[in-house]
Amino acid sequence: QVQLVESGGGLVQPGGSLRLSCAASGSIFSINVMGWFRQAPGKQRDTVATITSGGAANYADSVKGRFTISRDNARNTVYLQMNNLKPEDTAVYYCAGGGRRYDIWGQGTQVTVSS
Repeated sequence: QVQLVESGGGLVQPGGSLRLSCAASGSIFSINVMGWFRQAPGKQRDTVATITSGGAANYADSVKGRFTISRDNARNTVYLQMNNLKPEDTAVYYCAGGGRRYDIWGQGTQVTVSS
């Protein structure tokens, strides 16, 4: 079955940028929706951005205008470009995919925004 692996996290200063990648071990062409989620310690997991097989994207209000989700079916990879990062963006970021439900999840990658 398809496995997802996130990469690209790290420590950045406020106002900086990071590009997260979600690599799948199989084709994501047939996966209707891919998404990025994040969870800070002691808090609930929140949806950051989603993208359909047709390329329609949706974003949480907190990241609109700063983050961009994209999907490359040929490379079986989903990306999250994060610009103008803020300390409140600090969290573990997870990639997930599915049809009616998010059935496939990655291990997560840490993003820390601090001066």
